[in-house]
Amino acid sequence: MRQYFEARDEHPGVLLLMRVGDFYEAYGDDAVAVAELLNITLTGRDDSGQRVAMAGVPHHAVERYLARLLKLGRRVALMEQQGEQPTGKGLFTRKVTRVLSRGTVLEDGLLESDAANRLVAVASRDGLVGVAALDVSTGEFLTTQFDRSDALKRGAAEVARLDPSEVLIEEGDCIHSAVLDLLDARRITPMPASGSLSDAAATSVLLEHFGTLSLRGYGCDGLPAAARACALALTYVKGSCASALKHIVSLGAYSVGSTMQLDAATRRNLEITQSLSEGGRQGSLLSVLDRTVTPMGARMLRGWLLEPLLEADLIRERHDAVAELAGDPMILEELRSSLRGVQDIERLVSRASAGVANARDLGALASSLFRTEALRSSLVRTQSPILARCAERLNGDGTEISLRSIGDEETLVHPSETQAELRARLTGALQDNPPVSLRDGGLIRAGHSEELDELRRLAAGGRGWIAAFEATARASLNIPSLKVGFNSVFGYYIEVTRTHLDKVPAEYIRKQTTANAERYITQELKEYETRVTGADERAADLEHHLFCALRERVAAAAPQLLATARAAATVDVLAGLAAVATSNRYVRPVVDDGLTLQIRAGRHPVVEALRGVGRFVPNDCLLDSDLYQVHILTGPNMSGKSTALRQVALIALMAQSGSFVPADAAHIGVVDRIFTRVGAHDELASGQSTFMVEMNETANILNNATERSLVILDEVGRGTSTFDGLAIAWAVVERLVALGCKSLFATHYHQLNEIAASCASVKNFRVAVRETESEVIWLHRVVAGGTDKSYGLQVARMAGVPQPVVARAKAILENLERGSGRARPSPPAEKRLQLTLFDLEPHPVVEALRQVDVSVMTPVEALIRLEELVRLAGSGQ
Repeated sequence: MRQYFEARDEHPGVLLLMRVGDFYEAYGDDAVAVAELLNITLTGRDDSGQRVAMAGVPHHAVERYLARLLKLGRRVALMEQQGEQPTGKGLFTRKVTRVLSRGTVLEDGLLESDAANRLVAVASRDGLVGVAALDVSTGEFLTTQFDRSDALKRGAAEVARLDPSEVLIEEGDCIHSAVLDLLDARRITPMPASGSLSDAAATSVLLEHFGTLSLRGYGCDGLPAAARACALALTYVKGSCASALKHIVSLGAYSVGSTMQLDAATRRNLEITQSLSEGGRQGSLLSVLDRTVTPMGARMLRGWLLEPLLEADLIRERHDAVAELAGDPMILEELRSSLRGVQDIERLVSRASAGVANARDLGALASSLFRTEALRSSLVRTQSPILARCAERLNGDGTEISLRSIGDEETLVHPSETQAELRARLTGALQDNPPVSLRDGGLIRAGHSEELDELRRLAAGGRGWIAAFEATARASLNIPSLKVGFNSVFGYYIEVTRTHLDKVPAEYIRKQTTANAERYITQELKEYETRVTGADERAADLEHHLFCALRERVAAAAPQLLATARAAATVDVLAGLAAVATSNRYVRPVVDDGLTLQIRAGRHPVVEALRGVGRFVPNDCLLDSDLYQVHILTGPNMSGKSTALRQVALIALMAQSGSFVPADAAHIGVVDRIFTRVGAHDELASGQSTFMVEMNETANILNNATERSLVILDEVGRGTSTFDGLAIAWAVVERLVALGCKSLFATHYHQLNEIAASCASVKNFRVAVRETESEVIWLHRVVAGGTDKSYGLQVARMAGVPQPVVARAKAILENLERGSGRARPSPPAEKRLQLTLFDLEPHPVVEALRQVDVSVMTPVEALIRLEELVRLAGSGQ
């Protein structure tokens, strides 16, 4: 108990779990919290006459319970037993070995294999905001800095875009509230402001960690806020598990403008990694494009989709590789076959560097390296530049390798051991199926260590020798009850019962008397004991030592191995994109720096995948900066307007991510941002109504879109009154025209078709339908020209709205379209809670309206006049 509470005082703000035998236990307030959070039994233990609360979980299931605590935003310290079990009543030495949080875990069971696990640190001061993103599980370490008047807003948005598992913010930092508006508070870990680093101290932390004299080589020279954020992240991880920093060997400074920034609304509305309907991966763009076969490739593909490229040359380079692989099925299958056996090298290396990898982890690493050698052999036959660089990074010969991602500025190191040599060392040392535990033996292959082999022979032979010695003594002395035993006081002994004491030879030396027997030793027995005693334990200790030496070799090779992992992941992504392009009939888009976006027979990738190839109605789209800048798209509900809008955005995003696209042909002028305002949802937690959320998203678009942006707007203005909504929608379209951004605007406000008459860059389109006497058929085909019908009644009937309601709505609609003041007879007034518009008698103002000559008014003037007259009519004037 004293050990526990002393450690508890040294680690405030965390839950402490201490290993006691086969359980991890918590005491006092921590026990109460653990029991409540995990819904486990709260018991107690007596300590100095007082009852102390206690809760515990089995050691073999601790990862499962840790995952639940971390998901709830709690930090957990693990206190382990150290060394051998003491004899008598002595205590184990116990020590806190790790402090786990959502952003610092390394165990497979606590990580998502296909997603990064980023720890993000934020530091703001003097108008600057630094953001650092560290993935301890893979060794990726990136940073950026914001320095304009809107630095706080942009920094918070970047933190949210990185989708961190945990965010570090100093208490009192002015950016805290901005981040809290965008992220769940459980992700945020407040850091004490007293520990705030000066610019010089932060730089010193980084220089000491990387062992350099300057940060210039990492692109961080002159970025003080970024350096503080990086130092904050490193200091935090060092306090949690210092060994986890060994493989953090590089730092990359990036510019937010180097890749396309997708805001939260766009990521959600386009369902890039998560579907709106199910809330999971199924039904997302990622689920369609992910044909990767390694966890590293899956994470990289997610990153490519969430950060599309902005440089046409780099985009075309990815397309070159996809085209080459799609055009050579034999090479493609060779690469994918080799990749299928590659485990998560990044995270295996990270665990080895942190000293938590077991023998199975190193075995998986060895088999993965064998696969990468075969992968490299296939890659050398390819031609595209990015594949050639991947072959170099796979590094089968020990030449210098890069620590950065493929295509980035490089930092080179010289490995001391080639991958083939390291693989051979691991394969030659480790058993084929080693146990998970590192203390029970069975880790090291026979023949790897002469000393270990001798200890094993002694341990195995010793048990047989003792049995043979016992049998010989029994026979020669004619004492059937004679037996050889062992105790910790004087080791091996021979026990003879009192009835046979007269048969004991003179060379037997008496050592102990018991109630019914005497215990003896012999010179022969003690000599053998000297050689055999503890052979099992010494062998297990030596195995552990040999294994740790192997693990240290892996940790020393971390830079080389991480470069190999990223090269393999790159090949995996490109091969997966080639496979999906072939099976789904995708085409290579033409990508340049122009302002034209043209798609012929484009298809929505996700909807097509759900319906099956050939069952989706394709559509064309032409957007430019001249005559086709803004499309006003009208049409019925359920006709496919939203699908048509989204597919254009997704095709542009896919093209700039490096993928082929679902179309007959596509020409994509690189877009700098994709903005979307689609669907309706509220944010009750922040007190925002559906319409307020809609206006926030619209404001973001209008304040940030440029002439190179692609804007998708679906039914803007529908969350308020008809006139307010129409006026807002009209003004938004005019603003989009002024900004010059390529825009698709779907609406049920048919009046917006009027804009095209006065603005040459606006064009009207509609989704075609076919009407028969009994039904309306949605053709899902986008054609030129506007429409003035939404077919809402037909959709209501198809949705199962009761027939009397649909019939009543039809009568009201006919009355409204005729301009009359009354519809067919309504239900009796006493059956209704309030009067309707149709209970009013015809009014002079309504009659006067019929005399207004709207042909001399602009549509907006007419709407304003109409609103005034209706208001007057309602007030009785």
